[in-house]
Amino acid sequence: MDSKYTELKKKFIEIYGGDEKDLRVFAAPGRVNLIGEHIDYCGGYVFPAAITLDSTVIARKRDDRMVRLAATDLPDRVACSLDSLEEGRGLRWGNYQLGVANELQKAGYKLVGVDMLFHDTVPLGSGLSSSAAIEMAAAITFVTLGNEANGITNPIDLIDLAVIGQRTEHNFCGVNCGIMDQFASAMGRKDHAILLDCGSLNYKYTPFKIEGCKIVLANTKKKRGLGESKYNERVRETGEGLAILKQYLPGKVHLCDVTVKEYEEYKDKIQDSVIRKRVEHVIYENERVLKSFEALQNGNLEAFGELLKQAHASIRDLYEVTGFELDAMVEEALKIEGVIGARMTGAGFGGCTVNIVREESIEKFIKEVGENYTKKTGIVPEFYVSEIGDGAREIK
Repeated sequence: MDSKYTELKKKFIEIYGGDEKDLRVFAAPGRVNLIGEHIDYCGGYVFPAAITLDSTVIARKRDDRMVRLAATDLPDRVACSLDSLEEGRGLRWGNYQLGVANELQKAGYKLVGVDMLFHDTVPLGSGLSSSAAIEMAAAITFVTLGNEANGITNPIDLIDLAVIGQRTEHNFCGVNCGIMDQFASAMGRKDHAILLDCGSLNYKYTPFKIEGCKIVLANTKKKRGLGESKYNERVRETGEGLAILKQYLPGKVHLCDVTVKEYEEYKDKIQDSVIRKRVEHVIYENERVLKSFEALQNGNLEAFGELLKQAHASIRDLYEVTGFELDAMVEEALKIEGVIGARMTGAGFGGCTVNIVREESIEKFIKEVGENYTKKTGIVPEFYVSEIGDGAREIK
């Protein structure tokens, strides 16, 4: 086993005592959404991939109903009974884990007490879904140990765990998020992207072949909390748009069920210009996702890059969730020769951009984009050259 896990096990023993023989290791990744932003809660197509930054859990089953939580980078220690999980609702750290346990029990999963040490390499507030990584790492840990203790041998339904993670955000954390983040964290596959229909949860994997290029994630270091951001406001605005269009297109369940042609026919019925801009982004972005999937399947990297650029312009001008820092990062990226495409990824208001960069340009990209971004913003960014990795799992 990797030396990283050896060190984490030692840390676990320092905190909780005992020995290493009963320790288990679980992990779930963050994700990058290649394209398809702010349309998962509109029933649209998204195109995420799991990354190799993750949330790792060292865990040991307990003989009682207590859940104890610790993290390698925080002083916080949390202890809570599985019979009083609502107490975790107001926690600054630990609410995701206890919220997942709460939703799992409500869904009929049989859980047991567990000691857990979390080690997170997904930067918090980066738009790479550190919260989903924590939720899915906690879920796979709780369910694996609970099933074993209760003699349940059925395979774990990872899609169900993703849905439970989404419910945790809605019911425990107050964020009306879509399903994409948890789905990608649960269902990621090494070297593959996922075309996910968020309305039906139908999905397809496609090999992510970008020969001669790498994904470079650029962290603006402008943190944002979704609960305090305008995320829920955008959910409301798109809901208003759907309600108006349904008067003329009564069979539509989700906003992304509306085609570009239908939108163009009825867009003048949306008299509020702000609502119309939000709707236009969603409907055209949904079409861009499908074109991107096709471009990658055909090996047309240039077309894929162009779609990324169009997506950033749309989320900046029509959806208005980028901000100075994200726009500055994309502007500087597109000045570098060897950059195929760049755009913000995640919910916006800070966080990361995703950049497809030719390998010979990566060093120059990191140096020049970093320097020029700092000159514009006064913030020193971080860069991660990322691989596409596997989803939630136990590490044997």
